Amino acid sequence: MAALPPPVSRFSSSYAVSRRIEPFYKGGPVQVNRDGKFMFCPCGIKLNVIDIETGALLHSLEQDDQEDITSFVLSPDDEILVTGSRALLLKQWDWRENKCVRTWKAVHVAPVAAMAFDSTSTLLATGGCDSTIKIWDMIKQYCTHNLKGSSGVVHLVEFHPDISRLQLFSSSMDYKIRIWDLKSSKCVAVLSGHFSAVTSLAFAADKDTLISSGRDKICMVWNLKTGESKRTIPVYESVEAAVLLPENGNFSQLGVKNQGLHFLTAGSKGVLKIWEVATAACVFTQAVPFEPVESKEEASERSLTHCMLVPGRNQFVTVSVEHSIVLYDAPTLQLKKQFAGYNDEVLDVKFLGPGDSHIVVATNSPQLKVFELATSHCQILYGHTETILALDVFRKGLMFVSCAKDKSLRVWRMRKDGKVTCVAQGLGHAHVVGTVSCSRLKESFIVTSSQDCTVKIWNIPESLTSKAKAALISSPENLHAQVTERGHDKDINSVAVSPNDKLIATGSQDRLAKLWSSSDCSLLGVFTGHKRGIWCVQFSPVDQILATSSADGTLKLWGLQDFSCLKTFEGHDASVLKIIFVSRGTQLLSSGSDGLLKLWTIKTNECVKTLDGHEDKIWGLHSNKQDDLVVTGSSDSCITLWKDVTEIEQQEAQAKQEEQIMKEQELSNLLHEKRYLKALGLAISLDRPHTVLMVVKAILKETNGRKHLEENILRLRKDQKEAVLAFLVTWNTNSRNCHEAQAVMETLLKHETPDCLLQYSGIKGAVESLLPYTERHFQRLSRLLEASMFIDFMWQNMKLADVSQQEDVTL
Repeated sequence: MAALPPPVSRFSSSYAVSRRIEPFYKGGPVQVNRDGKFMFCPCGIKLNVIDIETGALLHSLEQDDQEDITSFVLSPDDEILVTGSRALLLKQWDWRENKCVRTWKAVHVAPVAAMAFDSTSTLLATGGCDSTIKIWDMIKQYCTHNLKGSSGVVHLVEFHPDISRLQLFSSSMDYKIRIWDLKSSKCVAVLSGHFSAVTSLAFAADKDTLISSGRDKICMVWNLKTGESKRTIPVYESVEAAVLLPENGNFSQLGVKNQGLHFLTAGSKGVLKIWEVATAACVFTQAVPFEPVESKEEASERSLTHCMLVPGRNQFVTVSVEHSIVLYDAPTLQLKKQFAGYNDEVLDVKFLGPGDSHIVVATNSPQLKVFELATSHCQILYGHTETILALDVFRKGLMFVSCAKDKSLRVWRMRKDGKVTCVAQGLGHAHVVGTVSCSRLKESFIVTSSQDCTVKIWNIPESLTSKAKAALISSPENLHAQVTERGHDKDINSVAVSPNDKLIATGSQDRLAKLWSSSDCSLLGVFTGHKRGIWCVQFSPVDQILATSSADGTLKLWGLQDFSCLKTFEGHDASVLKIIFVSRGTQLLSSGSDGLLKLWTIKTNECVKTLDGHEDKIWGLHSNKQDDLVVTGSSDSCITLWKDVTEIEQQEAQAKQEEQIMKEQELSNLLHEKRYLKALGLAISLDRPHTVLMVVKAILKETNGRKHLEENILRLRKDQKEAVLAFLVTWNTNSRNCHEAQAVMETLLKHETPDCLLQYSGIKGAVESLLPYTERHFQRLSRLLEASMFIDFMWQNMKLADVSQQEDVTL
């Protein structure tokens, strides 16, 4: 029988959340403040404020009414932020302090669909789903205009940049652009030309030229003096945003050779294009950041929904239909940063990079996401055509493998600059490839398993492992399976390679785990014992042991020499989806379909910690090379990084214990020196009711004890008096200590006004507890007094009888 791992001095006892990567954007326009430091992203009932440099969530502006935010706008001076919700309320926020400073009714009878501020940040326009537009004076706080005449939802409102004109531009479901004169509250012009929804309006510097974009695949240039179209530019894709290039900028690298108006478009094809107004020609098309699409569905996944220029950063910001937010350098359109706003269901997650500086995430998508942990920059990797199901990383952390529903696997390599490219792909499975594992010692082979019940071993050619040769690869190499073996009768859920690369383990829905030789995939043994399908298999890093987890809610350890079950861990109430060895192989960390993590010590079979950090199935679980960080990914769209805080907690506990000993010694010295006030304060700070009672008793034993007690109690702070009040409630329940409790209570009642006592925290409960016991003490004293008076009466009678007897004798 294989020996269990030897005991070591270090065990983990606790993990704490060090960081979460959560959904922060679920669609709609985003905004960036004037200096380009913060980004505002709507996410259901919240509006999230993101620090662009670090990707950290500054705070969330959350609706009290728990209704989704339908629109929001930040004023040009960055001072006013207004949100509108389905509850038909408008809220004004101090976004820096995360405070709602004003709430008022939107007056619209349907939700607000669009908002815009004028250039002075004093007027707010709201376009509603009820076909009306309201203008609000933000200084005097009232509605100044109610503009009627639009058709259907008003989804676009913009003020003319020249405030002296007092004009508002809007567009609704009839595809027309209306110009409203705010002096007369009338529509003074209607610009007709689009045959589908108008998506954006851009005003040129001359203030008399307007460019509109639409989903009818055209952009139109308008002369605002005449109200006529100057030019129609066919863009050949549904356009979601047209942004004018600043005339004083240098955009020569984007094909801008001539003077005159140029604008950028973002739309359904997912690439940015630069257009020259004078010639209606496309002068620049962004390089495709992904492989050519194979279907309309794939194309729609890559389309852009929003684009804007951020002068403070000199960057363009684009938003995709997949909720990715990308920042491009304006003069070159080079990608600077990318955020993943929404991850959907996380199916697997692994640490990546030589120093575990990145994580790679498989979501419910054909694309992989690689997050740089320091900056939250996200790379999106295209290649698979269907959902990616599993990942594994080679030991050095620079190469990793993904497998997907498209029946393929792909090998990826990270360069020194952090950029990841696909270097190889393999086809051969007949069904979905659900699990993959890499060789542990060096980058020599890959093992995959599939719903076709087979295990395949793929050798990696030297051209991929050699850095010099890998740098020359222009397109992914094709891999071919060297060995194929039918391994189980049902789907294979997990595969693992042993630390010495000689063994392979598989776990299947047929409730069996099997051990194979990695050289020829010959069967070495079968592990039988689980009552339901096996979700995960994992080799111990320090001993000849295999760990398995199952849908029966148990974990088991097996000896590799005789295939016997060594230990069974029970505690999960649901399927155990993933397990990993931590603490140098002496502990197990498991994740369940109930969203819980459990930490197990192998030697004692004990679950030492249960961590609740997710709300749904935890599919991804991985630890870093240092064995002090764990990352989890769940169906709740959250990725959580957990830090091993065992040593920190031990140090804190030791420091607290030392501080406690010092304080106790100091308290003893104070009592010995009869410095009762300081002793009281210290005992209260230590939260020691009994010690406070001992101090009170010591004071009362002194000459004029009542007076000294009164003086000391009155010199306490209010919070200390509140603590003493809570203590004396407990003392008063015991007849031995009731005199001290009543003495302190008498002092408080005598010297504190009723109004002041009512301000004490817990005063109501204290009075309710004090009354019955105090009444009982008085009844006991009354009975004692009656008894003492009866004894006195008897004594007096006895004395009288004795005197009368003496008188008789004398006579």
